[in-house]
Amino acid sequence: MTVHLLALETSGSLCGVALMTQHNDGSVTVARREHDATGEHAERLLPMVDELLAERGLGRSALSAVAFGQGPGGFTGLRVACGVAQGMAFALQIPVVPVASPMAVAQRDADARPDANGAIRVIVQDARMGELYLAAYTQSEPQVWSVLQAPMLLGAADFPLWLDHAGASHTLPAGSVLRLVGDGLPLCPPLKNITLSQNLTLEQGPALRPDAVAVGKLGLAMFQRGEHVLPEQAVPLYVRDKVAFTTKERQEGQGGNPKAPGLGVALRPMGPEDVPAVAAIEASVQEFPWTPGNFSDGLKAGYSGWVAHRHGRVIGFSLTLYAPDIAHLLVLAVAPDAQREGVGSALIRQSEKEALARKLPALLLEVRPSNTQALSFYRRHGFEQIAVRKDYYPAAGGKREDACVMRKTLMPQG
Repeated sequence: MTVHLLALETSGSLCGVALMTQHNDGSVTVARREHDATGEHAERLLPMVDELLAERGLGRSALSAVAFGQGPGGFTGLRVACGVAQGMAFALQIPVVPVASPMAVAQRDADARPDANGAIRVIVQDARMGELYLAAYTQSEPQVWSVLQAPMLLGAADFPLWLDHAGASHTLPAGSVLRLVGDGLPLCPPLKNITLSQNLTLEQGPALRPDAVAVGKLGLAMFQRGEHVLPEQAVPLYVRDKVAFTTKERQEGQGGNPKAPGLGVALRPMGPEDVPAVAAIEASVQEFPWTPGNFSDGLKAGYSGWVAHRHGRVIGFSLTLYAPDIAHLLVLAVAPDAQREGVGSALIRQSEKEALARKLPALLLEVRPSNTQALSFYRRHGFEQIAVRKDYYPAAGGKREDACVMRKTLMPQG
């Protein structure tokens, strides 16, 4: 069956549309339209889509899926691509494929320099106000990337510190070649001025931006792997919460995003050595916490555990069971002094990513009705209550408390 996937990319100044057509013999043809100018994405995007489809003699009903550059990037641009993708997908009853824009930059560089595909791509995009959007990926096969550092916001001056910290925390494995790519490179200190204590080699790549063709290549591969979402679940990826400063704030020396963590938050698989720190966080936020033995038993049973860490300190964790038919998020917690900084969201996204990689349609969890903060958090992330389990949790005074069973659909049924 011929597959037509439309790709949209408006996270930066480049407004692009690409049509990826995979034929019955497996070959792929590409058509594209681009316009390079800020502030015109909303008025140009849909006409470019119609021009491209007309050029190929296709109507919108021929589309199998819509991919879009999810960000991070400019607020308005991200909303334009996401909104158009959602609207078309709703109307046509087709899925949406969100593609991280830094990953599209990595894909562009991999296409141009396949000889460098053994390197880790560290993507640095200009986030304005002296800051960078940063992410790191390694490629296992064409159009398949593993995330070593999820997209984050970082002060440009902190880039050498992040490199050193990421090496020390094994986010970037010792002995790695780091290929630095992206239009944020001019903001970074010259490579010759960066001295790292870890055994890492730096290699300068081009100042690339994400484009619709790279989004389309990744989107087509992700669509075929089942890594897509319902239209209502498509959202931009924001990592900044403030885009302007008052005169007083500027006079006080503020710049960039006041809530951007200095060296960001990294995720890595949970190991037995993490159990004491994980159990301590659990005990700090739960009246009836999991014990160290519970966590150790879970890891031995093959549950997927992840820890979020910053400056070498574990500040959050999750443990998920991936059954044959559904993913079950067993426990997630964030240290009290690290809450409301996106740590829990990063852990949720990791569980969703692993579930989609296993082609599991939904993520399930339980939460106490009395834990209103957790209920609100999960609802914001797309979970809906589907049932109540009576007397599920232990409670004070030897009593029991019900559990709200919540579910998030990750991919269309069937």
